[in-house]
Amino acid sequence: MTPRRSKQLFLTICVAIAGAIGIASRADMPMSAAEYNAHPQQMLEAYRHVEAASVSDAIEQLLHQKRYMSHRMQAIFPTKFAGTAVTVLLKQEENHDPNALTGMLQAIDSGGSGSVYVMTVEGGADIAGMGGLMGTAMSARGYAGAVVDGGVRDIPQLKRVQFPVYALGPVPSTSVGHYRFAGANIPIVCDGVQVEPGDVIVADQDGVVVVPKAHAADILIKAQALDNSEHSMYPFIEKYRSIVEAVQKFGRI
Repeated sequence: MTPRRSKQLFLTICVAIAGAIGIASRADMPMSAAEYNAHPQQMLEAYRHVEAASVSDAIEQLLHQKRYMSHRMQAIFPTKFAGTAVTVLLKQEENHDPNALTGMLQAIDSGGSGSVYVMTVEGGADIAGMGGLMGTAMSARGYAGAVVDGGVRDIPQLKRVQFPVYALGPVPSTSVGHYRFAGANIPIVCDGVQVEPGDVIVADQDGVVVVPKAHAADILIKAQALDNSEHSMYPFIEKYRSIVEAVQKFGRI
């Protein structure tokens, strides 16, 4: 190989390395609110890596609101997910109408990858708002999970397909004949929290948080900062054995 070709090869390799470093550096850089708003799928992916507690704290600090669901909302198995809300409301009504719940099923087919099925079953703590068939359909369509202000049944099937569901508890009952579909993709109140279609739902072993879609990017950035601060505190506390000093240094509790 001639000296000239060696020099050209060296320069080519240097450019490639510099480009790779540049790409990696850009990938590691935190995104701005405007960038997250322009790339909603990247925002959802980022939400899957922050803790629900940090998201809840971020909402309180930025919006001065409490938008977390209560201790009654329990996962059927340890889980973590984030996605955008598809909302459904069921109203109590004794009936013999075979189509009374058709809209509930159609709502499932209206969602897809990254959706979270958020259902309110009016007075339904002891009524299964969903079960194995609905969960299997959501899983097949790529839903991130479901949150039901009501009961859930067919737990073995939901565990078999590994579809994450938060609900008020397992019950063997049915909503068929006792409830009527009252709307999809409408504002609802789920376990005391207002949920709008398209809001970001964040859930992990600490519980469920509802992020207003209009503020999702700003809340994510704040939650990331809170996460980073807290995770930096763990090794500090382990090393210096003082939570007081850790709080003074990092300003997080």
